[in-house]
Amino acid sequence: MYEVEVKVAADLAAVAERLDDLGATQTGDVVQVDTYYDAPHRDFAETDEALRVRRETEAGDTEARITYKGPLVEAESKTREEEETRVDDGETADAIFENLGFSPAATVEKDRRFYRYDGYTVTLDDVEGVGEFVEVETETDEDGVEAAREGAYEVLRELGLDPGDQTRTSYLGLLLEDSS
Repeated sequence: MYEVEVKVAADLAAVAERLDDLGATQTGDVVQVDTYYDAPHRDFAETDEALRVRRETEAGDTEARITYKGPLVEAESKTREEEETRVDDGETADAIFENLGFSPAATVEKDRRFYRYDGYTVTLDDVEGVGEFVEVETETDEDGVEAAREGAYEVLRELGLDPGDQTRTSYLGLLLEDSS
């Protein structure tokens, strides 16, 4: 499965108002705390991969997931292979990774508001230490990547945003850039 995502910096209040005008459906608010890991056997920065433990809190309940993100597969968006699974205990997942030689690289914290619009998930992200961003994403198989990307660009345009302003840098990358 491929996650096709486009992300642009934006004024979240203005985008939320536009989503309301378009009749988008708000589907939830969460706080996510992502701990990213460095691998002992290869440099994820060089291979353009990521491994994280995500803790997501919604309405007072916290759920944890482990996610692997493969390298970007195209130049026009943030499309990558992604594997994810829920775990019962994020702290135990952290301990397993650390005991295997993986070391925490950084933590990214964000407040997220989700909408559904025209078959896409539109996420309004306020990322601590980085700024405000809008992500438009969907999942597809390899054959559907181009059409999904073009559809995401159209959603951005309908929100008054320019797909040419997108950043392909992850929040982790943006956070590390800002801290250096």
